[in-house]
Amino acid sequence: MSGFAAISEKRSLTFHHTHTNEKLAIDYFADHRYLADAMQKVNYFLRDFRTGEKYPMDPQLLDILYSVQQATGSHGTFEIISGYRSPATNEKLRSKSSGVAKHSLHMRGKAVDIRLTDVSVEAIRRAAIDLKEGGVGIYRRSNFVHLDTGRFRTW
Repeated sequence: MSGFAAISEKRSLTFHHTHTNEKLAIDYFADHRYLADAMQKVNYFLRDFRTGEKYPMDPQLLDILYSVQQATGSHGTFEIISGYRSPATNEKLRSKSSGVAKHSLHMRGKAVDIRLTDVSVEAIRRAAIDLKEGGVGIYRRSNFVHLDTGRFRTW
């Protein structure tokens, strides 16, 4: 395990999906393991809201979110802009925006676009870069940060 070994035994996250208005507060890790029931709920919550398709999300993505929240001192809620995207949804978005990657990690359950209710996107970006775990992109005009479990890179 990468830098997450020092993270506390129980890991919890709180989400609000900006498109579906759904909320989820969940303990996703306890007793040295990811909780299967919790991961199923996360997979549903982070589904492609346009098509309803679910996909297994990378648990390390949740660890990155948890670490960012710890590093920023946030007690807020993660606002989800985008989680999993089906290939059809990704292609549709890509046809409208140059900011959508053809082989987006969203299509593999390895990326999420977020905000935190009590932390600026700049602070989220800095904390995520300091982790050096996965990709970190900031979209200032839309006011969100992209985080993924791919190789470390920034934009």
